Amino acid sequence: MKIKPQKSVDLSAQIAQAIRDAIISGKLIVDERLPSEAELSDQFQVSRPTVREALKRLAAQSLIRTQRGASGGAFVNRISFEDAYSQQVTTSTLLLSMNAVSFDTACEARFALERACAPLSAQRRSADQLATMRAEIFRQAQPDLTDEAFCASDVSFHRSLVDGAGNPVLSYQLAGAVEAMQPLMNMITFSARSREEIIALHSQIADALEAHDAHKVDVALVELEKYTRKLAQDVAQQHRKPA
Repeated sequence: MKIKPQKSVDLSAQIAQAIRDAIISGKLIVDERLPSEAELSDQFQVSRPTVREALKRLAAQSLIRTQRGASGGAFVNRISFEDAYSQQVTTSTLLLSMNAVSFDTACEARFALERACAPLSAQRRSADQLATMRAEIFRQAQPDLTDEAFCASDVSFHRSLVDGAGNPVLSYQLAGAVEAMQPLMNMITFSARSREEIIALHSQIADALEAHDAHKVDVALVELEKYTRKLAQDVAQQHRKPA
């Protein structure tokens, strides 16, 4: 592994990228021990603190793990989809907030992705996933449930639908859509929405999944998207009205 130092890029970032590329290409395999800090320092011709910072970057991405003791050191990690979920959600949340993505754009993307999952979920959803969705519908109907708790329940409901597809790649890819976009949409529309309307649509989705009816799942998701977009329009109109 080599780097070509660029003044505009932090050296530790360049080293982290070089090691990351070696892991992705298979030059460094899962559970392989990385060279020591001293060896990496000599290899990259940088100070040990710079190497240490590069290793911290890789550990933060779950690409390596460190072990203490005589047989310790830094090792290539086997990253799981579950470990990567939080990074996907964080990245999606930052992209949405920093790039001022419009409500309609986020709504369109989120429902298009979720509808793509619906046919698989109708075929493969487990009894436990269906039970989770039913439990969330029951929770949403409680009169003393706070707006924040309702939003969290909403996310859990839709996450179960996505996970019902039984495809970890889809679940990972949609983590950002559900857990980053859904809270954004909830935050904008919670003051205007009818919980009863949402619960009714959630019930239609759960009933269709229980019956393995992909078409009815899709129809309910289309209706939920229309309702969500209408809520956002109503909220925007209220904000435009003169005080």
